[in-house]
Amino acid sequence: MNANGQAPVESLCSKLRDYSTIDPALYEKFHVKRGLRKSDGTGVVAGITKICNVHGYIINEGELEPIPGELIYRGYNINDLVSNVTKEGRFGYEEVAYLLLFGSLPSASELKMFTDYISKMRELPDSFVDDMILKAPSRNIMNKMARSVLALYSYDENEEEKSLEAEMHKAICMIARLPVIMTHAYQVKQRHYYNESMIIHPLRPEESTAETILSMLRFDRQYTKQEAHLLDTLLMLHAEHGGGNNSTFTCRVLTSSGTDAYSAYSAAIGSLKGPRHGGANIKVVQMVEDFKKNIKNWQDEGQVADYIRKTIGKETNDHSGLIYGMGHAVYTLSDPRAVILKEKAYELAKGTEFEAEFNLLRTIEKLTPEVFRQVKGDSKVICANVDMYSGLVYKMLQIPEDLYTPLFAVSRIAGWAAHRMEEILTGGRIIRPAYKAVAKERKYTVLNERPDSV
Repeated sequence: MNANGQAPVESLCSKLRDYSTIDPALYEKFHVKRGLRKSDGTGVVAGITKICNVHGYIINEGELEPIPGELIYRGYNINDLVSNVTKEGRFGYEEVAYLLLFGSLPSASELKMFTDYISKMRELPDSFVDDMILKAPSRNIMNKMARSVLALYSYDENEEEKSLEAEMHKAICMIARLPVIMTHAYQVKQRHYYNESMIIHPLRPEESTAETILSMLRFDRQYTKQEAHLLDTLLMLHAEHGGGNNSTFTCRVLTSSGTDAYSAYSAAIGSLKGPRHGGANIKVVQMVEDFKKNIKNWQDEGQVADYIRKTIGKETNDHSGLIYGMGHAVYTLSDPRAVILKEKAYELAKGTEFEAEFNLLRTIEKLTPEVFRQVKGDSKVICANVDMYSGLVYKMLQIPEDLYTPLFAVSRIAGWAAHRMEEILTGGRIIRPAYKAVAKERKYTVLNERPDSV
């Protein structure tokens, strides 16, 4: 402890804060795009891609004009992909993964070959579960997944092979194995931290990705077709979202350095974990619980609006002033994923104990834009994003809250892999944006003349 009773690290950190403070005016002065975002919230163009188009506005005579959101995978609208799979009563995540990886929709025989290949690759290497998951449980499943992905490097005889064929094999193995790593990590956490029973089921080769997840999580392995198809829709919606989202950009940044696939995918998982990215779905669930606890009549729009107003004013929930599940960096009038998920959520919630909660979410979505305008005086158009309804869907599917964000990673690995391939094939340069240095030059002081700060 120092003379002021502070631990050395606390005093040093206080010194660091003082020195590291940057005047916000400098960002304007030097035209710095913080977060690689322009002043209107749109992203700085850092690359070109053929994989995905996230479309939420048009620029009309220099001004941003809101439009209904569109999500396009390799030229195909997500609404068409989901609606046709639903119409045919089959699973679509594997088809979407094929589309993202190879650039075109598969034929029936190509899809069967691909799904069979995924099924074959699901098995984890010998002793992997014992050595990497059972012996080192983690409180956070995302961290366990990231560590496990890095560990797979040691089990790959061609770990540094970067031919397109080798990279594609690694990508398909990741798509196949990540759901298994996730479910095993959850079961081990239950036993180690909560003293609950742990059951690790053998894999069923005939099950789709969505079915595998439900089958591996439930002790009795039972699930309905409706449940499996709903989870499959969630996987399809989360599979890809353009090169600019934080985790995909992270994957591309690491790939541009020439590092191995396992390092790039593990880093993407670490990015997605953050509450400003994939971890936001947990924040919605926590916020809704706060609303439910403090609003007497969920059906009274006046009471809901009042609580939204208090939340925006940082009086409630986590005092952040945020209405989680509302607003998006690109979408303005609507997030197509939220539109689809809202419809699917209602189908499952209708006539059940979850219908009241669904209606509360719908009311929050309806009232937030107007309350936001009243409180902030901001006319920016905002809509519900996919996180608004995903938590409720997971709850209805009996998915543990620990797995809400990990399921996002299980879905997004297909998009990350597609972008890694594209970066390898077309990138050509290490991604290295510039930072403006504003520290002043200082004269060196010899050691015995420096004042104590601790």
